[in-house]
Amino acid sequence: MLLREKENYPDEDNLRKAMGDIYPVFNHLMETVESDAVGLAYEWRYYNDGKAWLMKAVWKKKTVFWLSVWQGYFKVGFYFTEKTISGLYELTISQSLKDRIQITRPVGKLIAVSIDIEKAGQSDDIIQLIEYKKKLK
Repeated sequence: MLLREKENYPDEDNLRKAMGDIYPVFNHLMETVESDAVGLAYEWRYYNDGKAWLMKAVWKKKTVFWLSVWQGYFKVGFYFTEKTISGLYELTISQSLKDRIQITRPVGKLIAVSIDIEKAGQSDDIIQLIEYKKKLK
């Protein structure tokens, strides 16, 4: 995981340096989620327990996903309950993601769904998960 130095806030310059070639993909995703059509806000925070900066994307007061930066990719993570996870199978997300969800075990009451973004064109599943998460109560 990258972005581990507390004093280096992940502004545009630091994100460009850390992400390298994947930065344009990240930037495109952020433009999409911030657009009026999707309507998410986000904030970066340094978490002492993990000793790294994480981004939290929210809609109204609901946390929709978390984002972390790794060498050569970034990871987008969603959390669902056993009650809400079944709705993911009705979405038009990739079959490989559906297969991974099916074998994921809950941690406590939550089931984590994460997507590693390494190249352009992987954002479609994320947008589907965002819209689904926004509709949940």
